[in-house]
Amino acid sequence: MSAVPDHPYYDAVIVGGGHNGLTAAAYLARAGRSVLVLERLPVTGGAAVSTRAYPGVDARLSRYSYLVSLLPRKIVQDLGLRFTVRPRRISSYTPDGRGGGLLVDGGDPARTREGFAQLTGSGRDFAAWQEFYGMTRRVAERVFPTLTEPLPSRAELARLVDEPAAWQALFERPLGETVESYFADDLVRGVVLTDALIGTYSHAHDPSLVQNRCFLYHVIGGGTGDWNVPVGGMGALTDTLADAARAAGAEIVTGCAATGIATDGTRAEVSFAEGRVETRHVLAAVSPHALAGLLGDPAPAKPEGSQLKVNMLLRRLPRLRDTAVDPRAAFSGTFHIAEGYRNLADAYRQTADGTLPAAPPSEIYCHSLTDPSILSPELAADGWHTLTLFGLLTPARLFAADPAATKEELLKATLSQLDAVLAEPIEECLAVDAEGRPCIEAKSPLDLEREVALPGGHIFHRDLSWPYATPQTGRWGVETAHPNVLLCGAGAVRGGGVSGIPGHNAAMSVLGR
Repeated sequence: MSAVPDHPYYDAVIVGGGHNGLTAAAYLARAGRSVLVLERLPVTGGAAVSTRAYPGVDARLSRYSYLVSLLPRKIVQDLGLRFTVRPRRISSYTPDGRGGGLLVDGGDPARTREGFAQLTGSGRDFAAWQEFYGMTRRVAERVFPTLTEPLPSRAELARLVDEPAAWQALFERPLGETVESYFADDLVRGVVLTDALIGTYSHAHDPSLVQNRCFLYHVIGGGTGDWNVPVGGMGALTDTLADAARAAGAEIVTGCAATGIATDGTRAEVSFAEGRVETRHVLAAVSPHALAGLLGDPAPAKPEGSQLKVNMLLRRLPRLRDTAVDPRAAFSGTFHIAEGYRNLADAYRQTADGTLPAAPPSEIYCHSLTDPSILSPELAADGWHTLTLFGLLTPARLFAADPAATKEELLKATLSQLDAVLAEPIEECLAVDAEGRPCIEAKSPLDLEREVALPGGHIFHRDLSWPYATPQTGRWGVETAHPNVLLCGAGAVRGGGVSGIPGHNAAMSVLGR
């Protein structure tokens, strides 16, 4: 890999070699444009990477991002990517705190219906569940295909949804009103609401509707709302994207951080430590906050992430207090911990008051149950597994005074909530690395900002936006105040998650000019 670019001029320079930047590079290079990608880290991939996190242990963890829903099949096919995902039959498992729990089995509606009946004592919430997610699936089928097209207007999208009640429920009213009107049980309400709080600091009745926007992107992926497991780990996606971009002629330079962008709207100059290059177009696969710094523009307010990310490697799956459910089923879907509706409200209120939540809400899943290829054959044969835990409602501000101690306190409290629903402490199942240390690592929002440049640790670069045009958006939702500088990272309109959509849309904007 060259240490500096090979040429003084490129048709397009892409700042940032994460999955969106690589997607844009592959599309533009395949269209015959000369393309340079500058990536500050030693490897491409950004937050969508696989890592051998524990010395002497042959397991490749999806270290930051871990599931795929929003990646359009169109991008995989257009770029000829060697990448597949596997579905998860089990949607979720939620312990009820009394030694039982709710298992939502996507392959067995009768089993799910019985679980609802045992939890709630009636069939009301199961019928509501079917009605509610039938509605979100219809919205998904209509909205998802628009994400790789020019932005529709709000009215156009509403006409496309063609279901006034659904539009009101998802786009107009705080999600809490809809959840409370559909469901009676506190646990069921909480399971639904969690999709509105992934990486988003909000609550059920937030008048800004940021929780609705987060929820929408979590239920429209692929036109189904399904969240799938990337075969080979998340790094398999970014590796094949990098291969596709290089094969098409793009030049990728790693370990080379852009330090400035100067533009007159027609031509631009991108600076880095070793020099500078000229270009017609700059595509910024970085956050809007970082892009403002590179341009010398007034910086927008820094966003705030709100999660704890924990990776674990286990010698075996732990036993559950709920003996009616096989741990292999419970952990293969999304395992909800302390995520009842009241618990989520309490956690928000406590953190808004500046304290850690008494019962930190989180959710877990086990990649290796669906895709054992991320483990060596020996580890897989011995029954080892990965666990990924994602904690909710832990804003970056809580870590400011004492980052290490706060993270340790939060991790301890979070694992305590997990232990409360297990028949044995999770610590007893942890593997140890070659140096005798437990195979567990935790990432706070401040860690994510330092390691992968997520501003304030915000996994979406900023609050998610509605997937329709406003007076501030351009045709594709990637435009900036500078005509030849485009935003192609997660902070673009219709950004967030592992999707490649901002990269695709920025490339389409360039090619359409």
